[in-house]
Amino acid sequence: MEVSALKCINCGLALAEGTNYLVWDTRFGIGKEYQIQVCSNCGLEQTQPLPSQDELTGLYEAYYNFSGEKNTRYTELRAAFINSFLYRLWLAVDGDISFQCMNGAGKLLDVGCNEGRGLEFFKAHGFSAEGLELNSRAAEVARSKGFTVHGSSLEGFASENKYDVIVLSNVLEHSLNPADMLQHIYRLLNSEGQVWISCPNSQSWLRAVFGRYWINWHVPFHVTHFSSDTLREMLRVSKFEVIKLRQETPALWVSHSLIARLFAKQGRQTGQLRSAPLVATLILLIRGLFFPLLWLGNLSKRGDCLVVVAQKI
Repeated sequence: MEVSALKCINCGLALAEGTNYLVWDTRFGIGKEYQIQVCSNCGLEQTQPLPSQDELTGLYEAYYNFSGEKNTRYTELRAAFINSFLYRLWLAVDGDISFQCMNGAGKLLDVGCNEGRGLEFFKAHGFSAEGLELNSRAAEVARSKGFTVHGSSLEGFASENKYDVIVLSNVLEHSLNPADMLQHIYRLLNSEGQVWISCPNSQSWLRAVFGRYWINWHVPFHVTHFSSDTLREMLRVSKFEVIKLRQETPALWVSHSLIARLFAKQGRQTGQLRSAPLVATLILLIRGLFFPLLWLGNLSKRGDCLVVVAQKI
């Protein structure tokens, strides 16, 4: 298929070649190659060839979704850290890209809540928190913690009461139709409701440093690759006003990009990404030694993650 025949998933116009190199999955070992292309009209970057919904569903089931892993060294260390005071301190230093430090009140929906870790934080900070999760195993774990979790797609979900906040923490970039996703968010919010979005920044300086090994290509799961401009514009068209937009560069993301650069091989799972001692050591070194670079990257609007609060208008 010629590049000129490919259409933007946002505006429907032609795509142009966006990079001079192919990218591939550096996490799970999916061997297929993809290209990142940019819309010649709206500027949105997107993964090509575009996977079908059936393909994505199968890939999520095989590689991505919560599997009920527990009692391993990795999960025990992660749980101990997340449940400690040190985690709150770390978020203050490293950047809160999952809105776990946000205080408030009202009804909140966490889209893609997984096993409910975020719901616990939202409840502790004053919200009446519910989740939306298609993975039945993850949803059951969240329900066992006392939360209402709806096992529905966003498109098929309806609620009698509107929400005050809907959270899309590293979710929007996974959608095959992000504009449509925002329309459903709009439908579910009350008249002054907010959507909280975090997603990788396609203009990150780390993209330039790591090239095809940048961990946030994450093909084919990341379908769209937003810049602050393309995300702002999509929100504007979807009738949201951006209230706050900041950039963060989590040390975890930098460490994962570095591990991918050192160890990732096409078609092979990168097991080092789940080595708790290796990842923890790199995180501390990166945050401690390279703090000025991470700070300057955020300040220059080339941080690794976009963190947005937008209000329905």
